[in-house]
Amino acid sequence: MARLAKLVAAILLLSVTLLDARLATAESSGQTVIVDSPTLNVRSGPGLTYSLIGKLKDGQKLEVLDRSDDWLQISVDGETGWIASWLTKSNDSGSNENKTIVSRVDSLNIRSSPSITSAAIGKLRSGDLAKLVEYQGEWASIIVDGMEGWVHTTYITEVEEGQKTGASESEKPKVTDANSFTVIVDRLNVRKKPDQTSKRIGTVSKNDTYPIEKIDGNWVKISLGGKKSGWVYAFHGELSSKSTKSSNNSNTVAKTVSIVTNGTNVRVEPTTASDVALRADAGDEFHVVEKKDDWYEIQLSDGGTAYVAEWVVNSSETSASSANAATKKPKRIPGTLKGITIAIDPGHGGNDRGTTGTRGSDEKDLTLQTAELLAGKLKDAGAKVIMTRDSDSYVSLRKRTSIAHEEGADAFVSLHYDANPDRSITGFTTYYTQSAQQSFAQSVNEGLSSTIDLPNRGTQPANYLVLRENRLPAVLIELGFLSNSSEERVLTSLYFREQASQGIYKGLLHYFDTN
Repeated sequence: MARLAKLVAAILLLSVTLLDARLATAESSGQTVIVDSPTLNVRSGPGLTYSLIGKLKDGQKLEVLDRSDDWLQISVDGETGWIASWLTKSNDSGSNENKTIVSRVDSLNIRSSPSITSAAIGKLRSGDLAKLVEYQGEWASIIVDGMEGWVHTTYITEVEEGQKTGASESEKPKVTDANSFTVIVDRLNVRKKPDQTSKRIGTVSKNDTYPIEKIDGNWVKISLGGKKSGWVYAFHGELSSKSTKSSNNSNTVAKTVSIVTNGTNVRVEPTTASDVALRADAGDEFHVVEKKDDWYEIQLSDGGTAYVAEWVVNSSETSASSANAATKKPKRIPGTLKGITIAIDPGHGGNDRGTTGTRGSDEKDLTLQTAELLAGKLKDAGAKVIMTRDSDSYVSLRKRTSIAHEEGADAFVSLHYDANPDRSITGFTTYYTQSAQQSFAQSVNEGLSSTIDLPNRGTQPANYLVLRENRLPAVLIELGFLSNSSEERVLTSLYFREQASQGIYKGLLHYFDTN
């Protein structure tokens, strides 16, 4: 009798367990979670012993298909996998109302749809805020200045409510307590009114300090000199009672500048990532309106203004401190890329599609996607990054090398994906042309070999124009064969692009640490 009672109890316990499992699955299906870890492994099954099939980024939004204990089954890029639930957070609120993102980089493209191939409809500067609408994979839908678009999550940070609202009223510095505002981001918009949608009347730069005229909640009204003033968001600066100074007024500004070389870019904004307003030739002379860091704002013949870099012009009048600053490069810190300028060349673009894979992938799209991930890693390491193209546009081969030379790059990396009539061929190859480029190619190749699982075809000499006409340490990387259907499946995954960009970054870091 006792044995029968134990058997009945065991059956009841098993039934309850199975019922709980079915209820957990039913409750989990359709649930949405957000990745809450810098990287999150996707595995082939619900456990640490299952093979790794991909990685996810912090902040990615995912729909749960199923649950097994502490593991969640999700779908990524049309393929299912399992993730650890303890590295996610619930998205039960389902709303991003009142959430804000801030751009971590200068000249971040706002696109018309969540794709690198879609049209760029605007840009965010470093430190710019935008309203978050929703996440879709590795893209975020935002609204800024009344315009809705998409930005890549690699280059943004979600601002928590506590950060956004700042200190409590009792903790906020009063005008009598603080008389100066110091900018702590690379670029900060100055607006006509204390509102994110108000007209932008200018920008201020990192470490510049300005007198405070008024504080209104999270906004600070600063004096820009003369009778000019405007509003900046307090989150991007420090309030203090120290004496004020403006770097723009501390040095003598040139009255005119003359262009040094033919084809010099004159840009819409004071950054090398900005659109080109016109190309000037050697000897062209312009009147200077204002100097902003390493850029001159110049008067154009049509009455408008644009910007030209200090290092590509001769000035009529320059103070000794400015002259010394222009010739002195930032000192590089070992283990970082601070002080290094890298030119990234995403192969093909526009009407030049490059090779097309057996599954329909276009090389021009993959090179740009990889380049943007690489650019993010290099900037995080302190490097200045020059992109020979940042949209689906055609750029000639000679222009690609001239962009790198003109912007004073220290190295040049051209990204490509390979093809061969023999569809059995696989692997990645790192090419160089000049003997002086060989050690650079070896460093990059070794970095790639340490992070991706494709066959390594090594470093090889090749007569490519972007290498032949290049006086920099330069490489052209073929990251794998789109002509091989199995390899194409790997190459088109976000995980591969992440690993490849990480490997190139490691190779660059090793090269500059040893040279």
